[in-house]
Amino acid sequence: MDAEVLEKYRTAGEILARVREEAASMIDVGVSILEVAEFVEGKTRALGGEPAFPCNISRDRVAAHDTPRPADGAVFGEEMVKLDIGVHVDGYIADAAVTVDLGGHPDLVEASKAGLAAAIELVEPGASTADLGAAIEEAIRGYGYSSVANLTGHGLGRYRAHGEPSIPNRAVEKGVELSPGDVIAIEPFATDGIGRISEAPQVEIYSLIGKRPIRSPPARALLKEVLDSYSSLPFARRWLSGERIDYSLHQLLRAGVLHRYPLLWEAEGALVSQAEETVIVLDSGRQVTTRPG
Repeated sequence: MDAEVLEKYRTAGEILARVREEAASMIDVGVSILEVAEFVEGKTRALGGEPAFPCNISRDRVAAHDTPRPADGAVFGEEMVKLDIGVHVDGYIADAAVTVDLGGHPDLVEASKAGLAAAIELVEPGASTADLGAAIEEAIRGYGYSSVANLTGHGLGRYRAHGEPSIPNRAVEKGVELSPGDVIAIEPFATDGIGRISEAPQVEIYSLIGKRPIRSPPARALLKEVLDSYSSLPFARRWLSGERIDYSLHQLLRAGVLHRYPLLWEAEGALVSQAEETVIVLDSGRQVTTRPG
């Protein structure tokens, strides 16, 4: 990997580590969820980065893709809170998450952290992603919980928040061999539920996947805003300006211009924890970019 590119990945990780630590300390019962999300995104920019995707704040059974609505008045309760943050510097991305437990389930939090630690320990050139998945599943089962089988970690590329290789959270028959220069986000999810997530009806996050002629003036204006501001990176509905936002989003979805990211949740009554770090595969091993220091 080019030294300048490596430095940008490292800088993104350093910014993320600082923002995550400060934001996690804000999370408490009664605190505004929107306030935390806006702090994450604002602090990221203040430190010289840009959000790689909207701050995800997913609670209890919701595993991923939740972010506050426009003018959201919700506050934290006695919940299991997943704080998932993305930062990029010139398109080079860091992606990491932490679970803040406000509901008294420390072992479930430790299970996802143990899965993450077990997988990171194996990262080096030539390591198989199948081995990482097996290590994650074994560590989480050791705490008496299940890994979420149909969520995975993923590769990171320039202006690409989700790419190859996929990093499974369970044992699989075939994996991909890691190579120097690979940048991966390892993100185990542990649950006391069935270990499979499904899509919820709510959607607050979208990304651009194409460009086509659009007849509706407000939809054309929204498409221009997305092209100018976010390119291929995910964005939140609450970030958008202009008129008739929901109508315009619907028109762009119908035209096949946008991709939607529905909330992902476990079975009713289940809890999900998450741990995540960004790791670069080096010639001589690995570097976790999103850890302090």
